[in-house]
Amino acid sequence: MNVHHLELFYYVARHGGIAAAVKNIPYGIQQPAVSAQIAQLEESLGAKLFQRRPFVLTAAGTELFGFIEPFFGGLDAMERSIRVAAQPQLRIAAPSIVLHDYMPAVLERVRGRFPSFRLHLHEAARAEAEQLLAAQEIDLAITLVEQKTRPGLRVRSLIQLPLVLLVPERSRISEARQLWEQDKIEETLITFPEADPVQVHFQRELRKRDIEWFCGIEVNSASLIEHYAALGHGIGLAVAVPGFRPAAGIRVIPLADFAPVDIGAVWSGKLSPVAQQFLAEVEAEAKSLPRI
Repeated sequence: MNVHHLELFYYVARHGGIAAAVKNIPYGIQQPAVSAQIAQLEESLGAKLFQRRPFVLTAAGTELFGFIEPFFGGLDAMERSIRVAAQPQLRIAAPSIVLHDYMPAVLERVRGRFPSFRLHLHEAARAEAEQLLAAQEIDLAITLVEQKTRPGLRVRSLIQLPLVLLVPERSRISEARQLWEQDKIEETLITFPEADPVQVHFQRELRKRDIEWFCGIEVNSASLIEHYAALGHGIGLAVAVPGFRPAAGIRVIPLADFAPVDIGAVWSGKLSPVAQQFLAEVEAEAKSLPRI
């Protein structure tokens, strides 16, 4: 059998006819040429492979397509695999502060072992990072780890970070207990959306203490929380990352008796060698960071 004829038959069978196949064959070829070469294939086999109108594979065509489909259907994946092996890639998702403050040093050490790899960085919070992992658009995410994660994801804890409140310096609040002792907390809470893991974690800790304090100003970034707290619009909820320095006009109140949030690495399936090296460097970086 002519292998080129088999390739043309694969496209005809996959796309349901010669006209549709011509539109999807990844190189230029006219419909009459495909028809002629398929006819030659049928003649060499001594069997009709499909009915033209309406299109339907014969028993012989079904058997032949089942035999050749794994090969021709797997060529694109094989090409991608070879390209990745020739030049590995690393696709990471993480919050902006991680990408900006901690990632450069980690990546520099990874390049010490893998001098050449394609790098893709995504700024993403937990929910979006898990979606990217599910779609296989990233290799690994650095994110806040909640109790519930999507099935099939692997998690490795890296560091636990305390929650703090960001209070305007002119506020009378200097300790968290001054808030908890109120019958109804009057101060506006500036925080992330209700479904954000930091907010979920904070509300869980409040419920343990029979305290109600709900979001009054909802924002989508830590910098906005700090900015609006500094302007006196309320009290901000923040995660005290290593090296955290509050903006001018803000007093930091630790929530020492609240459980810290857990930052971890999350991935799906088997990590590539470059991704394994990245994970090792991230773990080393996390261990070297000062605890607050």
